[in-house]
Amino acid sequence: MEKEETAIILDYLPNGYPLEKKMMPIAQAIGEKNFILLELVPRRSMPLELGEQVYVGDGKRDKIYYILGKLNKEKLTESAKERLQEFIEKIVGAQEKKFVEFFNKAEAINKRVHQIELIPGFGKKHMKEILEKRKEKLFDSFGDMKERIPNLPDPERAICKRILQELTGIERHNLFSQ
Repeated sequence: MEKEETAIILDYLPNGYPLEKKMMPIAQAIGEKNFILLELVPRRSMPLELGEQVYVGDGKRDKIYYILGKLNKEKLTESAKERLQEFIEKIVGAQEKKFVEFFNKAEAINKRVHQIELIPGFGKKHMKEILEKRKEKLFDSFGDMKERIPNLPDPERAICKRILQELTGIERHNLFSQ
């Protein structure tokens, strides 16, 4: 899995977590490539805006001092949870090709379950239709999928829902996040 280069700020806590003794600023963020939740420590006197994109790669970071680590989903603030959905939709919309590619290459997990069936609203019937249609020709976009498969739930919304489930719930198989 590729390393995160950029992350989007979900919440900024200038005084850290209220119930913890340390009073250091913390930012909760989501990585744009792997949808990984991160805890970031910003540089001194470097306020962060909600929704701001920050560099978290290996090079010199202008706004982030260091990455504290992976953010535990239980520590997500309520305001971060509210923004999470909005940012996931934005990222999925911007990276449509990557997610259409998922439908073009998805495989069976075992003899009874296929990756496509793990997408909310997609059952065996939709999975079989997707597999049939992609044999004829690979999908170009979400619109192409909806056009070629009647009664298909909105694939973009379903992917967003799945990513949100992976980040906030307990999923046995993570398709899009770490």
